Amino acid sequence: MSPVSASGVNPLRDAQDRRLPRIAGPSGLVIFGVTGDLSRKKLMPAVYDLANRGLLPPGFSLVGFARRDWENEDFAQVVHDAVKEHARTPFREEVWQQLAEGFRFVPGVFDDDEAFKTLKATIDELDKARGTGGNFAFYLSVPPKFFPNVVEQLKKHGLSEGPGDSWRRAVIEKPFGHDLKSAQELNQIVHDVFPPNEVFRIDHYLGKETVQNILALRFANTMFEPIWNRSYVDHVQITMAEDIGIGGRAGYYDGIGAARDVIQNHLLQLLALTAMEEPGSFHPKALVAEKLKVLGAVELPKDLGAHTVRGQYAHAWQGGEEVSGYLEEEGIDPKSKTDTFAAIKLEINNRRWAGVPFYLRTGKRLGRRVTEIAVVFKRAPYLPFEAGSTEELGQNALVIRVQPDEGVTVRFGSKVPGTSMEVRDVTMDFAYGESFTESSPEAYERLILDVLLGDANLFPRHQEVELSWNILDPIEEYWDKHGKPAQYASGTWGPAEADEMLARDGRSWRRP
Repeated sequence: MSPVSASGVNPLRDAQDRRLPRIAGPSGLVIFGVTGDLSRKKLMPAVYDLANRGLLPPGFSLVGFARRDWENEDFAQVVHDAVKEHARTPFREEVWQQLAEGFRFVPGVFDDDEAFKTLKATIDELDKARGTGGNFAFYLSVPPKFFPNVVEQLKKHGLSEGPGDSWRRAVIEKPFGHDLKSAQELNQIVHDVFPPNEVFRIDHYLGKETVQNILALRFANTMFEPIWNRSYVDHVQITMAEDIGIGGRAGYYDGIGAARDVIQNHLLQLLALTAMEEPGSFHPKALVAEKLKVLGAVELPKDLGAHTVRGQYAHAWQGGEEVSGYLEEEGIDPKSKTDTFAAIKLEINNRRWAGVPFYLRTGKRLGRRVTEIAVVFKRAPYLPFEAGSTEELGQNALVIRVQPDEGVTVRFGSKVPGTSMEVRDVTMDFAYGESFTESSPEAYERLILDVLLGDANLFPRHQEVELSWNILDPIEEYWDKHGKPAQYASGTWGPAEADEMLARDGRSWRRP
């Protein structure tokens, strides 16, 4: 008999013992939209990888809900194939067998009362057979228009509240609304069913090790904090670039665009983590409080025409291959004004950052896939070197690479070997893959485990979502009324207007 109490807590374990990983207690996960790409490529492999690392309880259960005429065995085969193809850790038969015993599938659509009755019966059966303790998280891997329907069905059929002290949680994928008003309405619907502390909004960027490393870099070291302010920082650039087009996502993407898809969540979260003050602790409430202060202090440029840019990728050759422009993609209206590139300038009105511009940009069909935060420092106020000896010296910069080559680069000036005093830029590089023997877990591994543990550190709260829409809405409204997106050749780094936007400030974009 293992020494685990009814609450799922091991009474023999010391909470301060860091040698043991955090392991989820008795629990299960229900995935709505289990046949989609996200579920197949990310969620199912993440569940297997967690089990393979010993981080899930022995009786963990996975329930799939979708419009398919499958039996439990068919569902198990689908998960098996997804795991074999996409899992990060090696396939082990004994782990698979134990995990597969907890698989169940419920066929149905979101307005089908009978299907939700079957789901309730399935969860009750798993409580008895697998010892899940009534603890279930409901993962809504479905288009946003179905969120209210699913949440209301969970309430109607008594699934949103578990028996006794057990918990029920809702996990919601982005986009959370398409503007401030829709986000507030959605928050109201979800919070009518689940308490705010049991709603987990997934931003998979926050699950990445490198994003969490922003906090470690800033607050575990004394060398950065004294210069992390307006006295030393010239500007900050946050870039998320993709080298692919929209693929088969025309139905989702058209009408949403790059700014709503990426800036509203990923990039504004990265801005908040980069600019926030040191929290009193790493408790979710303390972290959220500091992020909210930053987002609340963000100020939009007065001239949105001069300091925001949107674009659409055009027909061109990229990587030796001829690719279609956005307006030529299947399912896209040739008159569409949806942006596939967006760049905006923001400032933060507080003592630390006043006057320091934050440039955010994102786009599809750019030069290469990369996400990075570049903190660019001011030039030295005086250089005691001869004229011409610092011609190749740029500005010091600290670059946090979020993906794909996770790590940190520091750029600074150094003397070139030789008899003359010539100074030019060099870089010092830290790469995750070289410095640690353990490979970084996938973002969804960390996030699913945190949901099961009830740890909300890496999940944006509803106030953050609403403040982010508050920042983006005026820009979207301006774009809607003024002109159309600038065209840029696929494979380049965006429209010329984006370069002109920085040139007006005497700056230029980094080439990642």
